[in-house]
Amino acid sequence: MTTPGETSAERLLSRTGVRRVPSPRIELFSVPGFLPGELCDALIALIDRDRRPSTIADPNGDDYFRTSETCDLAPDEPAVRVLEERLFALNGIPIEYGEPVQGQRYEPGQEFKAHTDYFEPNGADFHKYTSVAGQRTWTFMAYLNDVEAGGATRFKVIGKMFQPTRGTLVAWNNHRPDGSLNAATLHHAMKVRKGLKYVITKWYREKPWGW
Repeated sequence: MTTPGETSAERLLSRTGVRRVPSPRIELFSVPGFLPGELCDALIALIDRDRRPSTIADPNGDDYFRTSETCDLAPDEPAVRVLEERLFALNGIPIEYGEPVQGQRYEPGQEFKAHTDYFEPNGADFHKYTSVAGQRTWTFMAYLNDVEAGGATRFKVIGKMFQPTRGTLVAWNNHRPDGSLNAATLHHAMKVRKGLKYVITKWYREKPWGW
């Protein structure tokens, strides 16, 4: 039984084109061709317009831990509305349980070192980030372009890598079946070697987003 801020493997696998990574340690899925090319182009344009240096929730002293650029995409943008509709049709999570869509841009040499998307309970700002909407539940991430070299997303614990492919969606549950946080979701946005990499990410929460 899922809560409103979650989806399920059964729901995702009932949709055409969804593939599950065969690992008992993580609920991890991919959907090739999830976003059409024209929608990818529109989202890239929004990212290029509003991008800024990326940050992390709990600074760890490594100024090169996350070197990409990022931006929150305005929910009233037509391209963002279409994206949200596609995500809801897939996962059934009400839009109010999601954070604003975030766009990321990586230049050659830029990366986001191995990390998890959930907030660490012992992190300095855990209460700040979870007091309103709770913990992150699911992550939905889509590649907006093909990258000339590098830029893969590596799930080191389970030995799985995704090469950036235009329109492909990758999604995972940040919890185990018993509700505990799943450290096997550790993933690394590896360095882009040539070209640019554009990604959008949608994180969902346990409670409605109220910021």
